[in-house]
Amino acid sequence: MKILFVAPGWPRGRLWGELGFKFPSLALAALAAVTPPEWDVALCDESRGAIDFNAPCDLVAITAMTPQAPRAYEIAAGFRSRGKTVVMGGFHASNLPDEALGHVDAVVVGEGELSWPLLLADFQAGRLQRLYRSPGLLPMASIPVARREIFAGKGYLLTNTLQTTRGCPFDCEFCSVTAFYGRKYRERPVEAVLAELETLRKANSFAFFVDDNLVADRRYALPLFRGMKGMGFKWLSHAPIDFAGDEELMRAAGESGCIGMFVGFESLDQEALAAMGKVTNSSSAFLDQARKFRDHGIGILGSFVLGYDGDTPDSFGRILRFCEEARIEAAIFPILTPYPGTAVRRRLEAEGRITSNDWRDYDMGHVTFRPTKMTARELQEGHDWLNRSFYSFGSMWRRIGKLHRSVQVFGPMNLGFRSAIRKSDRTKAS
Repeated sequence: MKILFVAPGWPRGRLWGELGFKFPSLALAALAAVTPPEWDVALCDESRGAIDFNAPCDLVAITAMTPQAPRAYEIAAGFRSRGKTVVMGGFHASNLPDEALGHVDAVVVGEGELSWPLLLADFQAGRLQRLYRSPGLLPMASIPVARREIFAGKGYLLTNTLQTTRGCPFDCEFCSVTAFYGRKYRERPVEAVLAELETLRKANSFAFFVDDNLVADRRYALPLFRGMKGMGFKWLSHAPIDFAGDEELMRAAGESGCIGMFVGFESLDQEALAAMGKVTNSSSAFLDQARKFRDHGIGILGSFVLGYDGDTPDSFGRILRFCEEARIEAAIFPILTPYPGTAVRRRLEAEGRITSNDWRDYDMGHVTFRPTKMTARELQEGHDWLNRSFYSFGSMWRRIGKLHRSVQVFGPMNLGFRSAIRKSDRTKAS
């Protein structure tokens, strides 16, 4: 029997749909790894090529984030009209399983590695259930090595993505991670991670850890970084800004080949940081902390959430000035988005402030709620201006003009974001 794993594409004309660099779905490769050997598996990533709805398969498995959900439902309808059985998982289906079940034959809620083999056995026996929930959290020692061979021939720039931890000890109001993975911070054995890295470096010297907070437990991260030293990797991941306060751990990360971290600054307003639950951030320390990252050869892809209740039309210029003064190598500026399953959605629903449930607009680039200290139009225009200004040639020169080892990644990243923003702007204008 054969499974076709499907990753829906992002809409063209939207920022994430126009970006040239795409990462493969590690979640689908992980499910492929726990698929019994009698099944043949194949991957269709719509961002890398058109979907063949007549592809030979017995079962279609789709994963989708919220802004991809409408396209996922269209894809499901296309396969079901041809008599195929379609199942769906991922963040959106896990948070809204009843909605998803209106479009597919079965839904997998939460981490799928434990329930996926049961679903396949039920399908083979002709007793497929409508809903599958994992009986518990996956033991981290049991995380399988992803079957990355399903990425072959897709033209990905990088396939060396891996996960070492799940969950987050914090509970930021806007974040959907804890709703999916829980707050308990769980870690794979360091030896298992290093063994996987040994195999990965045969293919590429770059690696990306998809962990939401790789350094939450220094007792875990420090031996991992020391074990990676000398392996020759250039790698990126996610870390909070207060990572800068641990000199020993930061030095170990730099020496192990870390050249960049995704860092959630989220706001320059301390009251807003407190409201969103970003308890580790102190805005008064941001400049010094950013310098410490750079001093260790680690560039920053910063994130600033726009539209929190304290934000005003003056916030956008303030963020740009800070980014240029701190020489933030790259950044994203997501509009506050009330994703299903998050605390911020529950709050905004209770306050009657959600203005749209069109999931296509839940791409962090569109306003779907009513702000308090500016209009929705001012928030949208401020977001658009900030993106264009940050990725202007002048700002790029001020931020990354001085040579730094992270420029090998962040230089192309800036050009990629600039190109995607310009394409998105042209689509809006047409």
